[in-house]
Amino acid sequence: MKFTLSWLKEHLDTSATVDEVADALTRVGLEVEGVENPGAKLAAFRVAKVLSAEPHPQADKLQVLSVDAGPDHNNGAPMQVVCGAPNARAGLVGVFGPPGAYVPGADITLKVAAIRGVESSGMMCSARELQIGEGHEGIIELPADAPVGTPFPDYAGLDDPVFDISVTPNRQDCMGVRGIARDLAAAGLGTLKPLAGTDPVAGEGPGPDVRTDDPKGCPAFYGQEVRGVANGASPDWMQARLKAIGQKPISALVDITNYVMIDLGRPLHVYDKAKLTGGLVARKAVAGEQVLALNGKTYTLSEGMTVIADDTHVHDIGGIMGGEDSGVSETTTDVVIECAYFTPESIARTGQKLQLTSDARQRFERGVDPAFLDQGLAIATRLVLDICGGTSSGITRAGTPPTEPKTLTYDPQLAERLGGLIVAEDRQRAILESLGFTIADDWTVTVPTWRRDVDGPADLVEEVIRIEGLDNVPSTPLPRTPGVARPTATPMQLLERKVRRAAAARGLAEAVTWSFISENEAAAFGGGAWTVANPISEDMKVMRPSLLPGLLAAAERNVKRGATSIKLFELGRRYLSDGERLTLGVVLAGDARPRGWAQGKAKAFDAFDAKAEALALLEAAGAPVANLQVMGEAGETWHPGQSATLRLGPKTVLAAFGMLHPLTLKAFDLSGDVAAVEIYLDAIPAKRSTGFMRPAYTPPALQAVTRDFAFLVPAELKAGDLVRAVKGADKGTIVDARLFDRFVKDDQTSLAVEVTLQPGAKSFTDEELKAIADKVVAAAAKVGATLRG
Repeated sequence: MKFTLSWLKEHLDTSATVDEVADALTRVGLEVEGVENPGAKLAAFRVAKVLSAEPHPQADKLQVLSVDAGPDHNNGAPMQVVCGAPNARAGLVGVFGPPGAYVPGADITLKVAAIRGVESSGMMCSARELQIGEGHEGIIELPADAPVGTPFPDYAGLDDPVFDISVTPNRQDCMGVRGIARDLAAAGLGTLKPLAGTDPVAGEGPGPDVRTDDPKGCPAFYGQEVRGVANGASPDWMQARLKAIGQKPISALVDITNYVMIDLGRPLHVYDKAKLTGGLVARKAVAGEQVLALNGKTYTLSEGMTVIADDTHVHDIGGIMGGEDSGVSETTTDVVIECAYFTPESIARTGQKLQLTSDARQRFERGVDPAFLDQGLAIATRLVLDICGGTSSGITRAGTPPTEPKTLTYDPQLAERLGGLIVAEDRQRAILESLGFTIADDWTVTVPTWRRDVDGPADLVEEVIRIEGLDNVPSTPLPRTPGVARPTATPMQLLERKVRRAAAARGLAEAVTWSFISENEAAAFGGGAWTVANPISEDMKVMRPSLLPGLLAAAERNVKRGATSIKLFELGRRYLSDGERLTLGVVLAGDARPRGWAQGKAKAFDAFDAKAEALALLEAAGAPVANLQVMGEAGETWHPGQSATLRLGPKTVLAAFGMLHPLTLKAFDLSGDVAAVEIYLDAIPAKRSTGFMRPAYTPPALQAVTRDFAFLVPAELKAGDLVRAVKGADKGTIVDARLFDRFVKDDQTSLAVEVTLQPGAKSFTDEELKAIADKVVAAAAKVGATLRG
């Protein structure tokens, strides 16, 4: 929500400075996102007069101007300017940019230059070059009495600060400048001025033919006709205010509706009566009906949507956007002004389904004041009569707005009990009354119609506390229970901490990405089971089935910004059909090792880098890494032959790792090789708690013994299967087994395994070692391996 300081002062009698207004806005809960002075960028430009205009000696379309920029510029001496504007002439008063000035519309900094052999010092500017309008057919022409030498921002009123505030969805009353002024007045920054022109305009003859056949979607539809209007440009003061907040002036009739919407938070619509067939009716759309909206797009409507139509077709998506077919133009002479109340829930559903946003939708779906229809219509009608002329008709009021007052029973002691701040009862009464609440002697509070968000006594406490000042709420520590505090972290929270620290210690950078992703991103990982019914946008429609989409999107952004080695991890939840699952995701992209004189060429990440990260992080999480099996490929998302899963038994999958499939990378605009890991932390078996004490350190009394075995194996035998078989040959004495060598000769594959034996109470005898060796050979034979001679 944007507004200027002068616009605010139309409703608020105050002498507060810009900084004081900004501080007060933030203090009452209206966060200031920025304060901009639009005239600051034009501070160097001056009102100047063309003293003479002579033809350029080397160019037919150029003139050499002598320009007076005032006594404070160039010691009062005229400046020579080469100009190609067709309207440049002696006596013209315009806007001059001296050398050194930055021209925002042209993105250039002026300097003294020779143009076709003639020196030019600065330039006379057009409206587009100064970004104050679209005119570029000639230079700006100011009134002849404009004071020469005056800074142009001062003359044009461009030094009016613009506030940009963030309005939370519950504060529908602050979607207009007057509502903001009311809050500031309650906060003691000034006095709220009375709102003028709210009495209905007495017209001639009956009102327009309007009605509502959709009491749920459009409970009230008011209309008034104005005949004989002239739809030219809106007044300069109105255009200046709209331009200052980023609104483009279109025509007087359109600008009036936009102005009233921003000024008072009351959206309106104006129809060209000559383009209507019969009266206007608010009704439910028929499935398949279409409307060409003012944004130039055609929308197909469905049942349940509220529309405004005449006898032939739809003209307006009710409360969201008008249609092209009945829009006003420069030839419009008779208009129907619509002032209606639309149900917020209906507007939100329609806007979401059509993926259509507008300023009107923002206000209606939050809830406009249902008791402000007569006043809003009166203010708009007077503006039309004052600016465009014409005569008005009577008023047609169809339907009944939901203006039944809401009453609450309030206890002033709640301010201290709920808000932690002691506020005198008289002060609380004054605050609430300044915000528009009516308070009886027994503290029965009547909520104003523009505060749809106030539902209970706690909301009244919030109003009191925010106006009194959140900074005044004392910081009070919670009472501490005697003795040593018991731990409150759950085993899962402790696991998260351990894994997060381990990942960071391994050089991975933590990322935090959205839990919502687009349907296309989810499809690359098998699709999402959870779809958001009312998403913020199409890019945030599905709850992520994996953490990798967010990490890949982050990797893609980093690659485009020149990163050569990307190592990201995220700890969060993926959302499956059977619930949420705590997961750790890792993405490795780019170079694992940069090029250098010692190591040679750069080395990209590969599947073994991913496996190393998976094993290290699983070990940090407390998984029995020594018992894990590398089995199968990880799925269609992963590269075949370069990916696998780590399992505890054939069914319990603890992790997937490897290289991602090229098609998966293509969906995220990534190329090259990208390795990844996904660890399913919820699948790791939980260890029984042993309390706070560590288990006693009990090293073995005797030294371990190692024996090496070399086996000839079939080409299709996996090394992990052999190692697992060897390790299980004698579980009482074999504590570890690992592959340490592999070679292929004459179509035969040899795998060498180191076996670690741990004696117990006494050392192994030769007979015992031979018996263990026989068990190892026998176990290897079961998987197809034979001892190499």
